[in-house]
Amino acid sequence: MGYHNTEEAQLIGVSSYNVPLKTDATYKPPLTNGVATLIKRSSIKKNFTNGLTNNFRHSLRASDVINTPPTTPPSSNLINKKNTVKIECQVRARIPTSTGEFFLHLYRSELDNKEHLAIVYGDDIRSNSLDASRPGESEMDRIIRGAYKGRLKPGQRSVETSNADPKVSTVQFPPPLVRIHSECFTGETIHSVRCDCGEQLDEAMRLIKLEGRGVIIYLRQEGRGIGLADKLRAYNLQDIGYDTIKANHVLKHPADLRNYDIATQIFEDLNLSNVRLLTNNPDKIEQVENAGIKVIERIPMVPIAWQSPDPNHIGKEMDQYLKVKVEQMRHLLNIPEALLR
Repeated sequence: MGYHNTEEAQLIGVSSYNVPLKTDATYKPPLTNGVATLIKRSSIKKNFTNGLTNNFRHSLRASDVINTPPTTPPSSNLINKKNTVKIECQVRARIPTSTGEFFLHLYRSELDNKEHLAIVYGDDIRSNSLDASRPGESEMDRIIRGAYKGRLKPGQRSVETSNADPKVSTVQFPPPLVRIHSECFTGETIHSVRCDCGEQLDEAMRLIKLEGRGVIIYLRQEGRGIGLADKLRAYNLQDIGYDTIKANHVLKHPADLRNYDIATQIFEDLNLSNVRLLTNNPDKIEQVENAGIKVIERIPMVPIAWQSPDPNHIGKEMDQYLKVKVEQMRHLLNIPEALLR
């Protein structure tokens, strides 16, 4: 079966909530902090390799990994805010899941009033801000906020546990598998099939467990940053014929408002300067590298339905949503041939 990948973005302007203007390839979306969030940069796309991997859910093989060469993100749309966004891990707790045992870290930042998360697998990955001593705190205070090593047990009163592995701090580990994931209530909680967000979160946890080490940064930027209310309004617009990007424009939002400054600061807090990133989004790679975190590999997140396309399934809402992201947002996926008919 053949595949196709379209590079050029088609940008549609709007004048109000329900009156679309003519198609205009020079349209520039609204600015966020003085920066246009969606800009035609099809030439950058050539820095990355597209590919539909085989048996991606069954193993993580060398053939599934895409090495990303050094990139120079355009200064016109990326701002390096390194060392300007301060974050702190306030608490950590062990979370047993159906996938495996993770540690959930809760972060606060001075940038917003939201609770961002790091889902961590691997005892060697620790938070500097969590482990730092705080004035006047007791051993029990440190235990309660999760600043201990190893695993807690009934009656424990010391942060130094007997079951902590002394070799962890001396072992040189390779760069971990990571994902930066934006909150999606509809896809993760009520299992909407308008998007593949829930599937991506589950797959990232599964792959990190298989690797034995990794992190998922969970950012509170619902609906590509527009919030749940406008995301639902956009769904209503999609039901009358607008695609996901045009619906955002009708609501006077750019295609994508997401920002990854907090994620890169969390990586620094976890002492991760080189990562292997699970993503299809080149803008995410550019923002992360612009902040000083080296993405040494990009590992694609191929939707299950696109690994072995079913002619009876093609055309469903998720397929159309992903097709728009490839054609208009530079996402690095190959569109099944049946979707191009």
